[in-house]
Amino acid sequence: MNSAAALTIAIVTEVAGTTFLQLSQQLTKPVPALIMGLCYLASLYFLSLALKTIPIGIAYGIWSGLGIVLICAIGYVKFHQALDLPAMIGTGLIIAGVVITNVFSKSVVH
Repeated sequence: MNSAAALTIAIVTEVAGTTFLQLSQQLTKPVPALIMGLCYLASLYFLSLALKTIPIGIAYGIWSGLGIVLICAIGYVKFHQALDLPAMIGTGLIIAGVVITNVFSKSVVH
């Protein structure tokens, strides 16, 4: 598996884990809590695979940045959690940072 695919899976499973964290209602619902834990374990496993060729700072920045953006979108769509203007601007800056890192950094394996 290549590092980009591993990082993508790590991001998707981390976002799924965080979504199930919300659905577990502070870990009071056992099934969503169990799924959350499995998703987080999978996320860390695939992140570790990505770290074989992607520098940790770059991988973690992409993993956490895209995770934040995706969770904001899921929070808005599924849980009706709206963002105010400063939060939207901050999220936009996160997206810009991830794009700049991926397009212009020589540290990223293309």
